[in-house]
Amino acid sequence: MGDRILVVDDELAVRENVRTFLEAAGFEIMTVADGPTAVMEFERFQPRIVILDWMLPGMDGLDVARRLRACSDVPIIMLTARVEETDRIEGLEAGADDYVVKPFSARELEARVRAVLRRVSGEVEPGMTVEVGDLRADVGTREVWLRGVPVDLTAMEFDLLVYLMRRAGRVFTRLELLEALRGSTHECFERAIDSHIKRLRRKIEPNPKKPTYIRTVFGVGYRFSKEGDS
Repeated sequence: MGDRILVVDDELAVRENVRTFLEAAGFEIMTVADGPTAVMEFERFQPRIVILDWMLPGMDGLDVARRLRACSDVPIIMLTARVEETDRIEGLEAGADDYVVKPFSARELEARVRAVLRRVSGEVEPGMTVEVGDLRADVGTREVWLRGVPVDLTAMEFDLLVYLMRRAGRVFTRLELLEALRGSTHECFERAIDSHIKRLRRKIEPNPKKPTYIRTVFGVGYRFSKEGDS
């Protein structure tokens, strides 16, 4: 079997449709119907990726994401029927790497899954190290150190950080960053990048409110400081 995927949704039809399609695509699938069971089975099943519904009995998807993110950097794709930008940002800030809006096609979900797995598998320039200031990232092992101390990042956070570090000094719009990281802006919104930047700053900046690495260029987007101290 292929990579393991934990599917968490309280709707039986959704669970079975996703299971049928992704198993046919070569993945090994476990499905659960509520939040507490998802947290329990996560440790036992050890999935490469979690597909997580927002609205769940016992513990909602946001709380599940926070619980998983506290102990693991496994990628999380959030399923949600919520269409407001603030709701989706809340999901990203809870630890989700990506989201799919209900109703969705199984083919779209598979494409999102494969895109996330490509990111976490490090299919680019293995062994390459990128350094800016006190930050160092190894593209092959997908590890990051700040002043020699390991920093735990999600898949999206790692890719965003490395993309910016490699192009330190250049200003990017939110749309450019989304296109670079996902390869498409289908059903994406530019403010999603703000959530990932916010989470990154919490992990790498001495003072996230006064960032020295990831600088905001007002009215445009973001720029990674060449030295991390200017």
